Amino acid sequence: MSGAGPTRPRLLGCDFSSTPSRRKPIVLAWGRCEGDTVMLEALEHFPTLSAWTGRLAQVPAWIGGFDFPFGLPREFVIAQGWPLDWAGCMATYTALSRAELRERFVAFCAARPVGGKFAHRAADRPAGSSPSMKWVNPPVAWMMHAGVPGLLAAGAWLPGQGGVIGAARVALEAYPGLVARDLLGTRSYKSDERARQTPQRQAARVELLHRLGAGEGRLGLRLQAPDALGQVFVDDASGDALDAALCLMLAAWGEARAKSEGPGFGLPARMDPLEGWIVGA
Repeated sequence: MSGAGPTRPRLLGCDFSSTPSRRKPIVLAWGRCEGDTVMLEALEHFPTLSAWTGRLAQVPAWIGGFDFPFGLPREFVIAQGWPLDWAGCMATYTALSRAELRERFVAFCAARPVGGKFAHRAADRPAGSSPSMKWVNPPVAWMMHAGVPGLLAAGAWLPGQGGVIGAARVALEAYPGLVARDLLGTRSYKSDERARQTPQRQAARVELLHRLGAGEGRLGLRLQAPDALGQVFVDDASGDALDAALCLMLAAWGEARAKSEGPGFGLPARMDPLEGWIVGA
């Protein structure tokens, strides 16, 4: 890939919260890709959903990796009798309250055998991600409930699924754990619980940054960050800033495959448009 030109979209990675606050804001990592190097340029924090959506709408062209699901398992959608097209399904899903959705999730899981309570999307197992219908630990269902409307309000295109088809704002579902496990295995590098914010997890963040900087792992990309931002990654025990940077790496991987077969951006040619796919999985 060549250096950034005047019309080239910016790259971004997003660590998301369905209930952002000043204590736990949404984090955006902005950057660009030169050759096999992802250049981290800035970190931004948003304490409200409206501020986050406004920022996405403000930048005319971007390719972003967002750490929340873009679709529900087809099995669950069929069981609810909801529309099987993505736009109709998301309109139905996001129109319901979280209380009503929780009742539906609980009833669906209660009718299933132990060990198979949740329905999974095709992308969940290769990515190692949580089921997108999971409403606790982590509450990714609520992240989708809050995040997808924000992307649509910002005029984004979700390749293979919907939004503003062909728009210059391209949203890809990303999962930072996909990159982190590739480089660290099962070692934990973050926690929101102060008691679990240990020196061992900080050491894991240092190692993860070193491996990213060396270009190790499946993505074949190097992360280059200013010293000050690199220190933010080390000091942020929640891992939110680092997760945003991992999503930025996945966005760069997708950008390099923008013209791939099917939806593009390295997504499977025959991906299920209702469920979506995690970029790089």
